[in-house]
Amino acid sequence: MCNSVSVPDETPLDDALYAYSAGHADGAAGRPDSHRAAHPGTGADYRAGLADGSVSAFQAELLKQVRRALGDSPQDHQPG
Repeated sequence: MCNSVSVPDETPLDDALYAYSAGHADGAAGRPDSHRAAHPGTGADYRAGLADGSVSAFQAELLKQVRRALGDSPQDHQPG
């Protein structure tokens, strides 16, 4: 006997990952999309990506400014 439970509000993983990725890109660029953020199925994933992208952009800018203040050049920190 198989006891499978169907969750009607479950978002397919591909849709959730796409929404998160789009949100991350929009957050990093500083361009939130209110339409995507309000989507009933993937809005939460988009908003999570948006927040993560914003934090990533902030961290990159902070690191750049700290290096500039310390007199380091970006080439000093590139691999290889």
